[in-house]
Amino acid sequence: MKIFKYAGLMAIGVALSCKPGDFGDVNVSPNSPSTPQTYLLLTNVERNMAGIISSVTPRLYTQQNSETLYTSESRYNTKVYSYAAIYNNPLEDLTTIIQLNTDAGTKGAPNVIGGGSNANQIAIARILKAFLFQNMTDRWGDIPYSEALQGLSKPTPKFDKQKDVYTALFKELKEAIAQFDAGATVKGDILFSGSIAKWKKFANQIRMNMALRLSKIDPATGKTEFNAALADGVLTSNSDNMFYAYLAESANENNMYNNYNVAKRYDYTIGKPLLDYLQSNNDPRLGVYAERTGPNVGGVNTGPYVGMPYGLTQALAGAYSIGGFNPSGVFVGGSVSAFGSKFRQQNSAVSIFTYAESRFAVAEAYKLGWITGAPDDVNAALAYTDGIKASLSQHGITDATTVANYLAQAGVVYDPANAVKQIITQKWVANYMGYGYEAWADWRRTGFPTLTPSPYPQNLGGQIPRRQCYTTEEASLNKANYQNVIASQGPDELNTRIWWDKP
Repeated sequence: MKIFKYAGLMAIGVALSCKPGDFGDVNVSPNSPSTPQTYLLLTNVERNMAGIISSVTPRLYTQQNSETLYTSESRYNTKVYSYAAIYNNPLEDLTTIIQLNTDAGTKGAPNVIGGGSNANQIAIARILKAFLFQNMTDRWGDIPYSEALQGLSKPTPKFDKQKDVYTALFKELKEAIAQFDAGATVKGDILFSGSIAKWKKFANQIRMNMALRLSKIDPATGKTEFNAALADGVLTSNSDNMFYAYLAESANENNMYNNYNVAKRYDYTIGKPLLDYLQSNNDPRLGVYAERTGPNVGGVNTGPYVGMPYGLTQALAGAYSIGGFNPSGVFVGGSVSAFGSKFRQQNSAVSIFTYAESRFAVAEAYKLGWITGAPDDVNAALAYTDGIKASLSQHGITDATTVANYLAQAGVVYDPANAVKQIITQKWVANYMGYGYEAWADWRRTGFPTLTPSPYPQNLGGQIPRRQCYTTEEASLNKANYQNVIASQGPDELNTRIWWDKP
């Protein structure tokens, strides 16, 4: 990873320093810009975020999804996950955006200022860097941070402790929010169309989520940071919901559409643990989250809802089928339920942060005593109910009687003795087919929802992963720092707990 980490910056430097005539006109592409356009770099960054936001891996860890064909990841066979692509592409582009908008010699250039005011471009780039670094540190623990992205001056950066990364990210997010100005709107922003209000809420939601990660390891700091983020403004209704918007075109289509409709592989579907939970509480979201099983009558699946068992061997999984599209293009059910059609359209949006999840976070904070100074079940119950209603509404369930009947279910009514379990489990349900790394983080720090590991695990210890292992390039190209981080953090294994993940 370290060899490649600075390659993009070197390439940009060459592009800025060389004249087309140096190599003759025959080597000049009329379709390639000779200078980096910051708004195009931003678009590239946000396009690269799709793979992180839509990742199936954390959904498998938390059993929101099950594998139906190749089941190795559900059995924790995959150990090494590379973060090289995050450093090499989006983080380098964001570093370049910040540099171009900061340096006196470039900040006023047309290719830079055409992307929006300097301050607004820098603020957005800093927020996105924080989002990506938080994703990485929550997955791997200690990571290269303070010495990363420095090119040839630091080709083998040290690993910063996760505690220090978190401290730096809290600071970075607060400073970025304060940096926005009334200048030109940022171009190239496919997430929020340059909306400063939306970017501030995005940053504050990251801060709030980070604060809850500290509920066991450093609750005092967590409380302070949570309340500061809450006061600065987070999501206040479903109109604030934040999505990665895929398009109705092959160049940027939903990954589940590609899996079902294009490749016709049908590799993933709703996990039995989640489907069973929905059924046990007569959850009206079930019909949205999953398809009925066959037979198909008049183009409609008429069978029951059946979840795909989790973590089976490939041979055992072969006994199940989620069905597929017939020659007429009609989806015909199999023996287990497929994803609901809402989540597998070509342009199906994937949620990043939602109002429902934000309200569940507030409910937990009330229960922890972070907001009113002592555990507050009255306000926790109100925020918890708000979260459920918001999730139901997000999925088109607004009938007052239906909502009331669901809230009256014995397993749904707020119970002070089991409040955190209820809050996090409902948050897990609301997160379905969204940004799954949030649900995985919640499970690690709280133990909820209650999950049973794969009955056929292939990892050391046989438990649900608590982190991901470093890219193999670290051990070979950054050996001394790699050995230091292993000595400090613990074995480079899936079952090693990261800093905030305490029993």
